[in-house]
Amino acid sequence: MLTTRLPTKVEPYRLASAGKRLEGVIPLANMPRVVEAIGAQEGDVSVSMTFDIDTQRRSFIEGSIAFEASLLCQRCLGPTEPEPLSSEFLLGLVTSDALAAQLPGEYEPVVVENEQLDLLTVIEDEVLLVLPQVVYHEEADCAVSRDQLASGVEPEASDAPAVNPFSVLRTLKDKH
Repeated sequence: MLTTRLPTKVEPYRLASAGKRLEGVIPLANMPRVVEAIGAQEGDVSVSMTFDIDTQRRSFIEGSIAFEASLLCQRCLGPTEPEPLSSEFLLGLVTSDALAAQLPGEYEPVVVENEQLDLLTVIEDEVLLVLPQVVYHEEADCAVSRDQLASGVEPEASDAPAVNPFSVLRTLKDKH
């Protein structure tokens, strides 16, 4: 099954028993958690998903996503050039958390409720997982230099003994 726009909800067990493949795009702007994490983005996430059943009669989704995102530099808080990001995944379809615990390690569990799977949520989860934790411009391209990142002046060393903040408690203890 080849589509340009992916459906938002599917019946994954029916697709797996038929060995169907879905390909299409979902706009990044339609993913509220992604927009919250990295800001409004233009462009689409290209998605390819194959629904199938393995030799142990487990239904699964094997897929990949690819997109470009402009992220914020953590040094200067300016936008970076759009960066290509991609991921491949293998999801095991289960109906409960107990069955999810029994899946082999190569599968990432996805709980299917009422025979329906919200594809937008699944794809949004995969997009969030592929985002880098920290992003910086190259130092030469960043508006903030390494010298500007100093958090303050280092305190000067003193020969005087440091004042113990708990010395007041010692005097109270000695009085009783």
